[in-house]
Amino acid sequence: MYILIYNPVINTNKEKALTGGSMPLISQFYGILIYIYKELDSKHHVPHFHAKYAEFESVYDFKANLIEGELPPKQRKLVEAWTLLHEDELNAAWVAWSESGEVIKIDGLR
Repeated sequence: MYILIYNPVINTNKEKALTGGSMPLISQFYGILIYIYKELDSKHHVPHFHAKYAEFESVYDFKANLIEGELPPKQRKLVEAWTLLHEDELNAAWVAWSESGEVIKIDGLR
């Protein structure tokens, strides 16, 4: 016999883990996860996104300039190419997320 216990704290944390919490997942491709991040007092001071691959994480602006962090060379090139292909969509996603909290998904590389 199993007893199911509802714990709102666990469910909330699980949901944050799946969605990135305040960093919603906007794209993914080849094992790379792309999150948009709204920072109130941003240390980066420009619209940007976070790219995560395995234990690596980097931060890029929407012109594919690396702001912080690192990725393996192959994944770095993929993220930079994806960024240049989707610059307009990234800007639209940033505005929507910053102004209304709306999450706009962007296609990954295929």
